[in-house]
Order: sequence, then C-alpha cells, then structure tokens
Amino acid sequence: MARYTPEDLAAANGRTLADVIAPHLNVLFCGINPGLLSALTGHHFARPGNRFWPALHRSGFTPRQLAPHEQDHLITLGLGITNVVPRATAGAAELRAEEYRTGGEALRAKVAEYRPRWLAIVGIGAYRVAFDAPKAVMGRQELTLGETGVWVLPNPSGLNAHYNVDTLAAAYAELRVVVEGEGAAAS
Repeated sequence: MARYTPEDLAAANGRTLADVIAPHLNVLFCGINPGLLSALTGHHFARPGNRFWPALHRSGFTPRQLAPHEQDHLITLGLGITNVVPRATAGAAELRAEEYRTGGEALRAKVAEYRPRWLAIVGIGAYRVAFDAPKAVMGRQELTLGETGVWVLPNPSGLNAHYNVDTLAAAYAELRVVVEGEGAAAS
C-alpha cells in the first residue's frame, strides 16, 4: 500500500468521492461520509482498518474479498456505494446534523433516480439523523423510498468496537438472505 503523508491526507479534507452506482442495483450501500484516505485514493472504504470489504465477502455478497481499488466490480454483482454526506473528513464527528439532513434529502433523490431494490445505510447514527428516525434500530426499516426498501447495518469502521468482522458479516448476511429470497435482479 502506498504511504501518504499527513499533508497528503489533510489536502483531501472536504473532497468528494464519486459514487459506484447504476440503475436498478440490488443493494446500494451508503456510508456515512468518505474518510480522508478514501478521498485521496478515490476508493470507498479505503482505510486498512475498515471492515467493509471483508464483511461484504464473508456475508456472501461477493465471491471473494475485493480490495477498495476493485470497487467498480460491485456493479457487475448488482451492488453500489454512496455516502450520506459527500464531503471527506478525518472522522464523522466533524459532521454537523444539518449535513446529515441535507444528505438524507440528496439520498432520497438519488434513490428515486437510480431505483435500487435496497438502500443499506452503514451506520445507525447517520440514519437516525438523516432520516429523522431517532428510535431506529439495526435491520429492516419500516420506511421505504418508493419501491426501495431501507436497511440499517453496523458501521464497518475499525472504530466501531461493538462489532468484529464476523459479527459484521452476520449482520450483512441478514440483508443478503432477504435480497436472494426476493430473487436478486439480473446483474
């Protein structure tokens, strides 16, 4: 892995990251916001301690563990990635509630345009604020966005000490079972 200086990372603060998205995906995964390394490299969930890619594979969504630079391969599997808040920060604690709410509105519009079968937000706190659902719990939500179901998954960040990669994978697998049970759209 390339080594980046603190100055390199600082320069990525506030940048945005292109979505990995296409119409009619089976699942559009939605992170909180890009980290600095993701913004610097142009790859979602790029920080080595982030467990998104291992959890995605162990849950059965991908046939092998993809690396962040292989993110575009997700489209062929009927999967995509976006973020609630588009701007990169060193940590989600730097985000304001208004950014989450604005991001929630933008996410609604994105879902209306691309029409994924499921929107999977990876972070309960982000979901609660962005969708004004302070009592929401993990899993399938009552809320739908048009025909798109909404599911909340644990945040895969290495900072989320409540989950290890196996418990993350189990939570992600619950969604995969539902997607497969409904008959995943042809990829």
